[in-house]
Amino acid sequence: MSYTSFGYYVLVAVIVLVYYLIPRRARWIALLSGSLIFYYLVSSGLSCVCLFILSIAICFTFGILLEKKRTRLCLGAGIVLTALPLILTKTDSILGSPFERLSGFSFIVPVGLSFYTLQMVAYLADIYNGKFPAQRNPLKFALFTSFFPQIIQGPIPRYDALAKELYDGNDFDLDSILSGIQLIIWGFFLKFMIADKAAIPVNTVFDSYSEYGGGVVILAGVLYSIQLYTDFLSCTTLAQGVAQMLGIHVQDNFFHPYFAVSIKDFWRRWHMSLSSWLRDYIYIPLGGSRRGSFRRYLNVFITFAVSGLWHGNSFKFIFWGLLHAVYQIAERVLDRPKVPKFLRTVITFILAMLAWVIFRADTLGASFAMMRSMVTGFDIAVFTDNSIFSLGLDEKEFTVLVLSIAVLFGVSLLQEKGIEVRKYISERSLVVRWGVYLLSIWVIWIFGTYGFGFDASEFIYGGF
Repeated sequence: MSYTSFGYYVLVAVIVLVYYLIPRRARWIALLSGSLIFYYLVSSGLSCVCLFILSIAICFTFGILLEKKRTRLCLGAGIVLTALPLILTKTDSILGSPFERLSGFSFIVPVGLSFYTLQMVAYLADIYNGKFPAQRNPLKFALFTSFFPQIIQGPIPRYDALAKELYDGNDFDLDSILSGIQLIIWGFFLKFMIADKAAIPVNTVFDSYSEYGGGVVILAGVLYSIQLYTDFLSCTTLAQGVAQMLGIHVQDNFFHPYFAVSIKDFWRRWHMSLSSWLRDYIYIPLGGSRRGSFRRYLNVFITFAVSGLWHGNSFKFIFWGLLHAVYQIAERVLDRPKVPKFLRTVITFILAMLAWVIFRADTLGASFAMMRSMVTGFDIAVFTDNSIFSLGLDEKEFTVLVLSIAVLFGVSLLQEKGIEVRKYISERSLVVRWGVYLLSIWVIWIFGTYGFGFDASEFIYGGF
């Protein structure tokens, strides 16, 4: 079951129906039941579910202990034990499965491990810092940790921002239902009209990069940057849409990152729940920028190294994270003179795109070879001789992709200026509103990934 499957939305419909039919004080139980059912259905076995429940029990217990005895030893023990499955998974992958060789058993990787671990660590740290008291009801804490729209791929919620909406229950509101449906349609557009379609030429080039010239490699790098963004934004949007139908607000995770004017600005806009987590629980505890330039730069390197390790189980991801640290430090040291905003945006996108090539390529060596070909093997003719239509998308399909990207760009520009497109549509007449909804569904159905005979792929961030 995935967030784009028919079965998932049958489950969503059942949860929404039960949620609003039962008494308000018991509605959190419907959410918990639905979340546990969903987690069981997406897990590879009962062992994954049991490990997830064990992690919840450990974090819940240490939360209560921290409230009673706020010591660094208790906090450290709670964080280590809570994060131990994630630590072992990362160590096991990077060091060549030493645990499997020593023990004879392969390590279980629960679904959503990277996301819910950070969620639990933040919960313990915030109790230690006195931001809120520990949750005393283990079932309510389990709901906070397992809330189904975001358990697999985020955003990474904070307890004080989400818990009250989960526990108090919400009254039925037709506007919330319709707002959720709007978000779900937009999420499907991003996934089926852009992300999955862009994945076809991206996979073709990255899997056989040596067969293509620099122009095609640049195109693949640009398309992968868009693919990754729309794939992850789609997942976040679908999570927000389903939660909105229940009257629950899931935080934004992106704010037009490719409009950023610097790499620092990029990380204010990209995967914002992770960026703020790294800032609040890694960078600031290390000392942030309070202890001089050397310590500030060291803290930036450590923070982005953690980000890279979180994203993947190989050294290329750590290198990718460290490259972003170099970007940020270079921006600060060089203190570049006044450059037009448009040019700064283009430069930032190019830097981010080159880093994404490292992120996507099979190895560091392959990524370096691809970047070298961008410079030494560039040939503009590939954009005029129709050769780009041999990458898996014919002219018709490629046109749909370009037009879809143009729609995303236009909507993003309006949102950047403070214009809410969804609100504008909601204020139109009933006929116009539903005309837009039904037309959107028809276009996605006919021209999206399924319409051209390709299978919808899993969300990229589901593998992290």
